[in-house]
Amino acid sequence: MIQPLSLTIEGSPRGSSLPPPLKWAGGKRWLAPHLLSLYEPHRHRRWVELFAGGLAAALALQPERALLNDINPHLINFYRWIQRGLEITLPLRYDKELYYAYRRRFNELIRQGLWETQEAAMLFYYLNRTGYNGLCRFNRKGEFNVPFGKYKKVTYQEDFSIYKELFQKWEFSSLDFRQVNLQPDDFVYADPPYDVEFTKYSPEGFSWQDQTDLAQLLARHPGPVVISNQATERILKLYKDLEYKLYLLPAPRRISCDGNRQKALEVLALRNL
Repeated sequence: MIQPLSLTIEGSPRGSSLPPPLKWAGGKRWLAPHLLSLYEPHRHRRWVELFAGGLAAALALQPERALLNDINPHLINFYRWIQRGLEITLPLRYDKELYYAYRRRFNELIRQGLWETQEAAMLFYYLNRTGYNGLCRFNRKGEFNVPFGKYKKVTYQEDFSIYKELFQKWEFSSLDFRQVNLQPDDFVYADPPYDVEFTKYSPEGFSWQDQTDLAQLLARHPGPVVISNQATERILKLYKDLEYKLYLLPAPRRISCDGNRQKALEVLALRNL
């Protein structure tokens, strides 16, 4: 049986949540109250995210121990530099000419194998804040190719010290989700790319086989599991067949169906909770 989700909790026992430092498509800040209600009784467990993205969930929950994984190495490099006390020294301004100059320099660092440097982290932040809709997209050569964004105003941050103490408690990795070393007691949250056409998790994309592998992998995990995804028919069937407990809730976005825009539905698939 699929039920509407009604699990909520007011506030955070860890104080005010921190805002994500990056723009990130599909961010789960809106879902954080629901995740908090599920994680709170298990706070002694390590929080593991297989698709960390913009860190909205982790920054809202503020677990004492966390493994935050994402296959995007440039994203993880940025977070690791925050752990070290990142301060941006590059000029930051909303300027089209500067944007394309910085994009060329970022791609040059990638070609030179210098993508793990502090300069690469600073450039990644600027490109994220200034590029079109905060997209993070690379061509087949591995070059960042998001065009200049059109905004009235862009706010930049130079000092990330507010994140340093929390980030130092956490571990970051950049692996395919199948390669993440899960411990039996881990509380695992997975927010994979939605089951929609043209999804790019990696240069090879995120296929239906990936969706199936993820669901099967976490169905074998002995600890608590939460997966969020778009509630397509085949996703619901996949999770139901693997005996996940399913909850539906409206997402803060709309989809177009024959010209009529309706609220998208999200599914939370739970195990061992």
